[in-house]
Amino acid sequence: MFQLLPVDPKTIFLLYFWGNFFTCILIFSYSFSYATIDNRKILKWFGVGKLVLTLAWILALLRNIISDFASINIANSMIFAACCYETIAMLSLIKANAKKEYRIQIAITTVAIIVFNIFTFLGATMNTRVVIGGAGVFAIYLLPTIIYFLEKEKSFFKTFYVLCYIGFEILILIRTVYRYLEPQNLIIANDNLDSLYSICLLLLTLIGIVGFLLLVKEKQDNKIQKLLVDRNQFFSIISHDLRGPIGSSVSLSEILLENMEQYNREEIKEISETLHDSNKNIYKLLENLLEWSQVQTGMITFSPKKVLLNTLIKENIELTKNAALNKNINIVLESTDLIEAEVDQNMIGTILRNLLGNAIKFTDKNGEIKIKLLKINQEAKISITDNGIGVPDYIKENLFRINRKVTQKGTENETGSGLGLLLCSEFIKLHNGEIWVESEPGEGSAFKFTLPLKNV
Repeated sequence: MFQLLPVDPKTIFLLYFWGNFFTCILIFSYSFSYATIDNRKILKWFGVGKLVLTLAWILALLRNIISDFASINIANSMIFAACCYETIAMLSLIKANAKKEYRIQIAITTVAIIVFNIFTFLGATMNTRVVIGGAGVFAIYLLPTIIYFLEKEKSFFKTFYVLCYIGFEILILIRTVYRYLEPQNLIIANDNLDSLYSICLLLLTLIGIVGFLLLVKEKQDNKIQKLLVDRNQFFSIISHDLRGPIGSSVSLSEILLENMEQYNREEIKEISETLHDSNKNIYKLLENLLEWSQVQTGMITFSPKKVLLNTLIKENIELTKNAALNKNINIVLESTDLIEAEVDQNMIGTILRNLLGNAIKFTDKNGEIKIKLLKINQEAKISITDNGIGVPDYIKENLFRINRKVTQKGTENETGSGLGLLLCSEFIKLHNGEIWVESEPGEGSAFKFTLPLKNV
């Protein structure tokens, strides 16, 4: 019968130590040299996990030299924690907002650490500790593996990475069940299964690390590609939307300059007002273009702090009051509670002004705009509803997409680029919220967005 050479536990721990040690060097080198700011955070989680695992294997190697508490309890607790760090990094690659899943991972890890330490202090056998350790690691990796497996967006590297961890989970499950059914008072038994398990686990771990780095690079390349597409669209917006208002301003100023003597005071005033409106549109467009480009290039710093949303909304209503008064539009704020959230005040102010400006633009004279502020579970929900002309379906579907330029004239032929809504969408993403529109042509529009209220 085929028999693998028995594997000494210290040799295995030594291999795991050197494997993780060189992995740490590789990950942190890649992070500081090539990774983007977003990917650097993901790599940091993964790298910290491997660093903690490296330290855990050092403690395991020192068994019978240092105290059992350090070489068993602390070492295994660190292994569980390292797995938790790694799975958080895994989740970060596929979900922009996975805080719920992070909390689940931390809870599973905490339970695994507590259960392992309780059984150890109660004098559990070596085999029981191996079974609990295997079950704990299996439970920690289970959720991310399932999420990866069910992910709709497939790619070669993602599939490769998922297969590595499915194999990893299967190995751990087989060995844990086997040790439960066939108890042995050894960390690594002198049989084919444990020898094969140790070798395959080391290989899968190393291959999985390569898969992880390739997946990070793929995500980085996809983002760069998107930025290039957005940049081209950005220049398209500039060339198209600035040409009209700047051309109009030049023509009006030229008419005013060359024919000043031919116009009376009222005509000059009318031309000047038109010129002023054109310049305001140019300024608003340039302001939005600048802010949007700063978001895309990471130049805008996200600086959240505790803010009373009721007060922030009232302040921005005041800033748009003159535009509303010009069309005799009434703005009403409805809120039964004082709601505090941790937000970037400037960003939320920009969102409110853009949405209020749009509501005023698309509402007829003597209309009404209602702003509702509600607290639903752990979110603040803000809606800005008007009784204006509404948004057609073909425009509604593409409002928050830069690669689909859509514009609609206001009730008094006011123009816009649609860039303000793109900016709102980017700012909401930074807050881990959502923004959407509910509208029917001729029946008004309701722009709604949510903001998390965690830790407030």
